[in-house]
Amino acid sequence: MIASGKSTLAELFAATQDLPYYNTDRVRKELAGLATNERRPDGMGQGIYTPEFSEKTYQTMLNSAAQDFNKGTTGVVLDGSYSKAADRQKVSELASTLTLQIRFILCSCSEQETQRRLALRAQDPNAVSDGRWEIFVQQRATFEQPDELPPHQFAHIDTEAEPQELLRHIIF
Repeated sequence: MIASGKSTLAELFAATQDLPYYNTDRVRKELAGLATNERRPDGMGQGIYTPEFSEKTYQTMLNSAAQDFNKGTTGVVLDGSYSKAADRQKVSELASTLTLQIRFILCSCSEQETQRRLALRAQDPNAVSDGRWEIFVQQRATFEQPDELPPHQFAHIDTEAEPQELLRHIIF
């Protein structure tokens, strides 16, 4: 979900493990020819957030990950909501094809913390995400819980602790 702390944690993890890092907000804006901090007030399912553009974004990330693995990279970090089981399935299929270990991390926090983070983000001129409270509400209503994932491929983390503390839960 937006403002759950996933990007902060994913970027920190990638940096500490020296892994390539791909973020849906950045990739989406690059594909649209936008600066990463250019604000797009598009609603969920509109503009650069249509299902088709989202599919293109996620596929671009998968293609980049596959290229990295073909070059010998030992891992990658794919940072996005992966709110649809079909998107998670595509990641799982790539991992299976390349015989890779995979782990999905579901980050969450209280609604109060989500609101606080979104308010801070709205004031940050360098923020990449266009997430807003109304988008969070819509995303929450349509989010497909990752019930299809086996326990060894999945962890759920409450991100209200310090990011360095949270790293201990995802390093495997």
